[in-house]
Amino acid sequence: MDEICVVTTVVDSRSVADVLAAAAVAGRLAACAQVGAEVRSTYWWQSNVETTTEWTVQFKTAPDRADALIEQLRHSHPYEVPEILVSHVGSGNPDYTAWVREQTRV
Repeated sequence: MDEICVVTTVVDSRSVADVLAAAAVAGRLAACAQVGAEVRSTYWWQSNVETTTEWTVQFKTAPDRADALIEQLRHSHPYEVPEILVSHVGSGNPDYTAWVREQTRV
């Protein structure tokens, strides 16, 4: 299987991003997680335009582990309505996609 999933979220602190990343990898829900640099986000929330600093987290996982990863993020995420997006990557380095699949086995 060559496909992998990239699950992305954002949080309001680097320490929370690091905790989410570590928990997903330790639980074998993701083969790896990358915490990105801070970004400025502007969005509607409760009838107001808000602007805040956030950190992105990208998780690389196997398609059959994506739902479990999403559930873990939903339950441990500090936001009331967390952004959790899934991208399916249909091709790539077959050695890498095999590694992702292997690392997400329980």
